[in-house]
Amino acid sequence: MKSSQERRAALRLVLAGDACIHPASVHDPISARIAAEIGFEAGMLAGSVASLSVLGAPDFILLTLSEFAETARRIGRGCDLPLICDADHGYGNALNVMRTVEELETAGVAGMTIEDTILPRPFGVDRIELISKAEGVAKMKAAVAARMDPTLCIFARTSALGPGGMEEALERVRAYQPTGVDGVFVTGVKTRADVEALAQAARLPLLLGGVPKDILDRAFLGAHGVRVALQGHQPFAAAVAAISSAMRALRDGSEMPQIASTQTMDRLTRTAQWSARTKTYLTPDD
Repeated sequence: MKSSQERRAALRLVLAGDACIHPASVHDPISARIAAEIGFEAGMLAGSVASLSVLGAPDFILLTLSEFAETARRIGRGCDLPLICDADHGYGNALNVMRTVEELETAGVAGMTIEDTILPRPFGVDRIELISKAEGVAKMKAAVAARMDPTLCIFARTSALGPGGMEEALERVRAYQPTGVDGVFVTGVKTRADVEALAQAARLPLLLGGVPKDILDRAFLGAHGVRVALQGHQPFAAAVAAISSAMRALRDGSEMPQIASTQTMDRLTRTAQWSARTKTYLTPDD
């Protein structure tokens, strides 16, 4: 197994390169191992997916920091995939952000995003609202100050494109870059012109979320400073569909859909490794 520092170094190589990667959306050790086998350079644990897998609840900021950090820790101990975590708003103000960084760093993540959205949803509000730019800057500075391992990647995340438009987004990008963060994560990009405008303002690597399929061109994104672009979180929904189909087949007595072979399950659960340990440590000496 690679150490946390080795996984963080691998993520930093991505940031320092000239290509854009698509991280795998993962939610548990098995999904992360599958992603690593397939060849993904990094994994992404979204707050929405963590809420689904831990609570069976939508992304209404119901998950606690301890629940999220434990999910990240379980994924990290299960494979060598560098894990980026969506740490939402840092679970509170700038002091809570510092606690969040401490917990997730200890959990072994390679990187995390801290966003400037007002969360959870305030009473009487039905749209995305942002904290002030000054508070956003303070949160990013607090996040950087809280990390103990300088190889841990911290990304400032802004949702300003939605409620504020491009000018507000560019102001936020410019304001967050001097705080010591390692990149800026922007959600809500819709066009190539949006990417080009962000690239002109960015001095740090860009990360994008919610990118339309028609501009998920890795060559174009890489040439404009985008190092990470999310493709969505379809694997969790696909897993739900597969489980539903298998359970329905068992209930109805119908034909079972395709399932993982015993060999695949043994490989992903590292059965051979555990069997060898059993022989070494649970078998009496002759």
